[in-house]
Amino acid sequence: MSFHGGLLGVILALVLFCWKKKINLLEVGDMVACVAPIGLFLGRLANFINGELFGRVTQNVPWAIRFPAGGFLPRHPSQLYEAVMEGIVLFCLLNSIWWFSKQARKIKGLTSGLFFIFYGTFRFGLEYFREPDAHLGFVYKNFTTGQLLCVPMIIFGALLVLYSIVIFLRQKKGV
Repeated sequence: MSFHGGLLGVILALVLFCWKKKINLLEVGDMVACVAPIGLFLGRLANFINGELFGRVTQNVPWAIRFPAGGFLPRHPSQLYEAVMEGIVLFCLLNSIWWFSKQARKIKGLTSGLFFIFYGTFRFGLEYFREPDAHLGFVYKNFTTGQLLCVPMIIFGALLVLYSIVIFLRQKKGV
């Protein structure tokens, strides 16, 4: 899955950058998490324009699209579903938390953790509308590779949120 590999690359680059510049990784991660949905949105629009990563065949929705690469069958425009949820909704959600909650901004790593939780959850659910990659198919019962890769992301996000809150509370107490 290209997103998940790219995400690992971004995380590694952030770790190395913050280590070299001696700046707080969680602070930088929070700022990156707030703007990452813009790139996700634009990437999904590009997927739609290119007619790639299209949805499953459907007869039930009037907005189905016939993609040449999809055999001209009516399909869910899953790229647009993902653009809305992983792009617009995630951007609004994270930025609302960041800008309208001064307390949340003080908890370094909270926004990053929420990014992982929400992105992973949105992606997991939207995979039900997306055609599984032909070379991968369903890897475990009715789950796609994308869904299985979202599970550790959600768990990591939850652990990061928990860690961030614990560190914040310890610093607040002066421990």
